[in-house]
Amino acid sequence: MFYYFTQLRDFFFVFNIFKYITFRATMAAVTSFFICILAAPVVTRMFQQWRIREHARRQDCPGLASFHDQKEGIPTMGGIFIMGSIVVSVLLWADIGNRYIVLSLLTAVYLAVLGFVDDYVKLTKPGRHGIRARTKLLWQVLLGCFIGSYVFFNPDTTPHFATQLDVPFLKDMVVRLGWLYVPFIALVVIGTSNAVNLTDGLDGLAIGCVLIVSGTLAVLCYITGNVNFSQYLFVPYVANAGELTVFCSAIVGASMGFLWFNCHPATIFMGDTGSLSLGGCLGVIAVFIKKELWLILLGGIFVAEALSVILQVLSFKMTGKRIFKMSPLHHHFQLSGWHESKIITRFWIVGIIFSLMTLALLKIR
Repeated sequence: MFYYFTQLRDFFFVFNIFKYITFRATMAAVTSFFICILAAPVVTRMFQQWRIREHARRQDCPGLASFHDQKEGIPTMGGIFIMGSIVVSVLLWADIGNRYIVLSLLTAVYLAVLGFVDDYVKLTKPGRHGIRARTKLLWQVLLGCFIGSYVFFNPDTTPHFATQLDVPFLKDMVVRLGWLYVPFIALVVIGTSNAVNLTDGLDGLAIGCVLIVSGTLAVLCYITGNVNFSQYLFVPYVANAGELTVFCSAIVGASMGFLWFNCHPATIFMGDTGSLSLGGCLGVIAVFIKKELWLILLGGIFVAEALSVILQVLSFKMTGKRIFKMSPLHHHFQLSGWHESKIITRFWIVGIIFSLMTLALLKIR
């Protein structure tokens, strides 16, 4: 909304400030942060009254009972005000006519609704672990194929550019997938969405990592959408992608606001409503700025958490033995005797290292 105030700059020069992405991105972060800070106590009290509470006890792993008993009964589905703050902030500060902003908002709302349904089933159907995995996967595949198809058939880009992958470390090497690009993008969206969901198992772990990744993506969006910076750093220039800096900044602000209440010991959890939508947003933003492969390094914590689950399942089915004491990876360290706060802090530190390494790739090229 405020972006369009620039049309009044001829009448009052102060409105000219709204054309700068850096200013609007900063204000988007501040806005989403304060919305979260103000909304969280109200929402938490409402959820307590409505008995929207976490069922943390896991029958499949008695060893975690001593860790999860203290989390039993804490309000969940905090993703509602996370995504609400992001959407409101983006509508206020971004150019809502920008196609990348529209698609990112669509992704956020779509996956938030899917996560909400999943959380609702968990809360209302005793013994159920949410909607069926195949059903959830189907809806995620549909979204991923839609995003991939849009990028593939985007009339503003050539077919070669639309389907090419920017390879880290190598400035002159690109991989063109052709028709395989659409299922590949579906895989990226599904992977990031579920990886964040798997990471959301300890107080503040997932939201802290989202904060780190979204902050780094904000920098990459700004560079990718700027002709001079992108040419200097040998990264693909994507016209109008700089506006996604505002969206990423809104995620940063909302993450800080939610972390205020979700840090150990947490007073509210985000639930699938938040984790699925936040992960999906990170994935589609990386797709739009042609950083799909970079996300493997940048989201290294999410990748490790997801891989630990995949390897655990494959190992057990093929050999009958488990690689980890429990998956996802953070539970392995829990059962190894690490305190929850130590696991969270160390994962954040590793996440920051991955972020710095990702930014360093810009000069290595």
